[in-house]
This record gives sequence, C-alpha cells and structure tokens, in this order.
Amino acid sequence: MDITSMDTEMKNMVRASDKDAQYDEKAKRLLGHKYILAYILVNTVDEFKGMNPRDVVQYIEGEPLIGVVPVEPGMTNSQEDDPVKKGQRIVGFNSENAEINEGLVRFDIVFYVRMRDGLSQMIVNVESQKDEPSGYDLLDRAVFYVSRLISSQKERDFVHTNYNDIRRVFSIWICMNLDENSMGYVHLAYDKLIGDYRCRGRLDLLNIVLIGLSNELPGHDEKYELHRLLGALLSKQLSVDEKLTIIEKEYKIPAETGIRKEVASMCNLSQGIREDAQAEIIMNMYENGFTIEQIEIAVRKSAEEIRTIIKKREPVLA
Repeated sequence: MDITSMDTEMKNMVRASDKDAQYDEKAKRLLGHKYILAYILVNTVDEFKGMNPRDVVQYIEGEPLIGVVPVEPGMTNSQEDDPVKKGQRIVGFNSENAEINEGLVRFDIVFYVRMRDGLSQMIVNVESQKDEPSGYDLLDRAVFYVSRLISSQKERDFVHTNYNDIRRVFSIWICMNLDENSMGYVHLAYDKLIGDYRCRGRLDLLNIVLIGLSNELPGHDEKYELHRLLGALLSKQLSVDEKLTIIEKEYKIPAETGIRKEVASMCNLSQGIREDAQAEIIMNMYENGFTIEQIEIAVRKSAEEIRTIIKKREPVLA
C-alpha cells in the first residue's frame, strides 16, 4: 500500500472513530435529560420506587453534569495557576478532587438528588457501555467508580472526620448488546460472625445497579419498562419517528424537553455509521475480486450505488 492509500485509509478510520465518539456523546446527553433520569431513578432507587417519574424530576438538583466531572487526583480541585490556592479544594461537582496517585476518572453523568424528606441528598452516577468490555470485568470498574464517588466527597460534602455526613451514592451502569435484558443490584451487607453486637453505621452508602440491554426491544410492561425506554433511546436500528412514538406516547415524555433534537441527531449519526460499515464491506469485497453483481446480492444495493461508493473510495486502491 502506498502513501496515498495509507493516508486515505487513515482518514476513513478517523472519520469512523469520530462518528462513534459523537454518537457516544449524543447518547450521554440523551440519557442526561431529567425526564430520562427520573425514569432510571424510579426503577433503580428504593427512595423513588412507585412514584410517577414526572414527580421525581423536581428532586434532581441543578443540571446533570455530562462528561465533565473527573474524579481524579493530582490535577483536580487544585488551582494550578494560583500558588496561594494550590491544593485547596473547591466545593461543587464542576471541579475536581485532588487525591494524589489515584488516577484520572471522568464520569459520563453525575448529579445530586434531593431525597423526599427535603433535607438529605444522594449522588447518582450513570454510565453507558456499548457492550460488555473484554479487557476488564465491568463490576470491578463499577466498584472503583462508586468508591471514588464516596472518597471525593471529603472536604466537599463532609469535612475532617464527620463521616456521618457522607452522601449515599448510586452508580448505575447501562450495558448494551447483551444476550438478554437484565438488572442486578450490588450493595453492602453485614454478616454476624461472632456474637450479636453490631457496629453502628449505614449499609446503604454504596450502591451499584447493573442494567443489561439486549438487541431485541422488549414489550412495554412493568417488568421491562426501563429496558424498553433505554433500548429505544439507544437503538441504532429504530427511526426517529419510531423512537419518538415510544418516548412520547408510551412514556408521556414531552418532546419539548429537547429530546427530539437529540434523538434526530443520534439517528443521523447511526445512519452514517451503518453506511460507513457497509462501504467497508463493499470495498473489501471489491478489493478481493468480487464482481459488482456479486456485491449487489451481498449488500442489497444497486450496481449504481456500489460504483458510486467505490469511486469515492478509489484512492484507497491507488
């Protein structure tokens, strides 16, 4: 392969990667809408179970932060440009926490939720995964994230040794492309080993919810209510109209919330991703000696469409 071919192929790879990154960003923003988060809370957090999601929206404080909150050490919550303030922490999620040598972590979505008593708060983190990772176990990563959400509260939500002020934390993971729809809840438990004495303290501080989505959209029933909503939102197969019908008619989520624009943008990106993938298949077949007629049968496109794609990518063959 010559330099021109390599350069063109690299550009194609970059474009594909950029579209994937844009799609992931759109997915996070869609999940970060308060109405969607309210449905997630109603189906995962005991405090809100049985409530109407519309009523839960009011308990989500401020605007959820999407992809901008690192829990990361060394470089966070410190004012590097101000030697006087350097090392001091800043209250608020829009800054970072400085615990040296803990590594940089950037959350997908994180926000405060006011509990129904009007006094206490909890912290909720929502993460989305395109599939189950192969390089590590997802639960191990979830444990790390929920632990960092606890430790990062020091000097922001509680000070010194006031550990009873620690906010309850939920880390909710949505994993797509699994074999079945599923949901699991991981939390602390206290097992008595000797005697009846039990140390005081809260077992509800650390909470992990693992939501698995299959490629097949389930029906709209109580058991799979959340799975159907999330599956429709994140699907690369459903059209804009199909998604909006489910969102608006089945879940009574008004399109005026800005969701319509995000859905349309995601569908456009997913269409582009599918077209790029198909173009790669066409070029691979063409390079390996398949005739236009054979490619037609394989990809179900006309000869004219196939020739147009080949012509656009012809520099790859130079």
